[in-house]
Amino acid sequence: MSESSVNEKDAVLPADAPGAISPDIDLSTYHERRAGRLVLDPTEAQIEFGDKVASRLKLSPDGKTVLWPQPTDDPEDPQNWSEWRKTVQLAIITLAAVVPDFDSGIGIASIFALAEQYDTTTGVINNLTSKYVSLLQSVSAIGWGSLFAVMLMRRYGRLPVLFWSQVLALGFLVGCTFAPNLSTFAAMRCLTAFFGTCPQVTGLYVVTDMYPFHRQARKLNIWTMGFVISPFLSPFAFGFLVARASWRWTYGIGSMYGAFVLFLIVFFARETMYDRGVRGLPPPSSSGLRYHVETLVGITGMKMAKYRATWQEAISAPFKLVWRPHLLGIVIFEAGAQALLFGFGIGINVTNAVFLGSPPPEGYGFSQYAIAGAYATPMVAVLIGELIGHFANDAIMHFTTRRNNGVFEAESRLWACYIAVPLYICGFVVLGATFQNHLSVGALVMGWGIAEVAIMVNTVAVYAYANDCFPKHQGEISALLNLARTLGGFSVAYFQVPWATKHGALQTFGCEAAVVAGLFLLTVPTIQLTGRTLRAPPLTQPGSSSSRNLVPVIVNSKNQRRQ
Repeated sequence: MSESSVNEKDAVLPADAPGAISPDIDLSTYHERRAGRLVLDPTEAQIEFGDKVASRLKLSPDGKTVLWPQPTDDPEDPQNWSEWRKTVQLAIITLAAVVPDFDSGIGIASIFALAEQYDTTTGVINNLTSKYVSLLQSVSAIGWGSLFAVMLMRRYGRLPVLFWSQVLALGFLVGCTFAPNLSTFAAMRCLTAFFGTCPQVTGLYVVTDMYPFHRQARKLNIWTMGFVISPFLSPFAFGFLVARASWRWTYGIGSMYGAFVLFLIVFFARETMYDRGVRGLPPPSSSGLRYHVETLVGITGMKMAKYRATWQEAISAPFKLVWRPHLLGIVIFEAGAQALLFGFGIGINVTNAVFLGSPPPEGYGFSQYAIAGAYATPMVAVLIGELIGHFANDAIMHFTTRRNNGVFEAESRLWACYIAVPLYICGFVVLGATFQNHLSVGALVMGWGIAEVAIMVNTVAVYAYANDCFPKHQGEISALLNLARTLGGFSVAYFQVPWATKHGALQTFGCEAAVVAGLFLLTVPTIQLTGRTLRAPPLTQPGSSSSRNLVPVIVNSKNQRRQ
């Protein structure tokens, strides 16, 4: 199979170059070859494609938007599924995306109880349950977890990889529940993180498999909300439980949630992978319950593997992707800003528990109940961020598309970052000042809440931009961004408390906000100015008809319409 969206050799000319559109073009894969630039307005499609091609285009039910990818006539094409069936699959993958960080967050609620159980300090527990889990999550994202899962999904499908990863993650979480000593407990935590991260790379696949381009950002907002809110759910819910019962119950209930998600996967999840660009596929060899079981455990995927990406293509794809300048830039923003942005948000998840629970003057001396109640703040903030993103991303898309005469450019997604980063800086400075100067709980709520709203808005913008630029490689995109945020962020809990204790929380949180702001200024405007050029075919020469049309998106205007 061709890796066209990696090498972009099939993208030859921009759509407005003479002779770029053939009447015999394969519309089912056109959106992959023209990644990052899509004609959404039917009137503009007639101008760019010609009447013969435009007449073949399928439109949204209201007739106002060109659908990308173009649905086939096959009722089994996920783009043709009923709205109810799509919603069920989105709900399952969102609930599954909660699992990895939800499981990791259980240790935050139990940190004081674990220290008492194993006769040690909260610092030791913090190191074992945050530092090493972070290390294993990062290693899993490098290859043995997220990236390896993506390679398997390219070959065998989304569903079997999701199923088996959650079976193993659930088994090791049960091991945490009954761990007889601290070493066994830490090992089980690490292995749970290692295998549990799969839903955080599967969701981008599932959303783009089922929904047309113009609806993807809104659905990504829902899936992203799942793993952004998940680290706060367990400290909130289990903080009250630990105050009255054994910490083992927290991991036991976490295991029950994992079992519930696994139940949904087994009985209701469906394979969303559709081999859109492959011709001559054999019909399924079975149907009904047997076909579902074979698809779930991977038998169907093994039969289909020979029609899909080879192992060489699956293994090399992430390395071919990451060097692309516009992706590398956004990954740097992710590793530095978004990983720090998201990761610092995760870091304060642990840090706040220590600050709130420690006695004055270092902390607030909150009870276990008060600490648990405080975690309602980021949960509400994520929901507010979801609402903002729900409308803001669509508004940005529609406004910039109208401005470009019906043509969408991927770099417009990054305008949402201009909303998120100032909010993030404000939130972290307020949070640092609150801890250092022992301001009121209201200041804590405002600072923490504003920062989490920013994290939610920014995360969706980054995922949507990368997905628009590389629509054949949603899994690799998710894995690389997941790697960035785990490498840059989850280890924050290991150094943030000592740093804040030594130099003050305002310096700590202020420096982290400054890093985010600096990397934002270095990467996002640059990508917006040069993104269209960077997405152009590597062989495009200055002065050619294609290069003359590569006007920066940030200053795009109506005079670019094809005459």
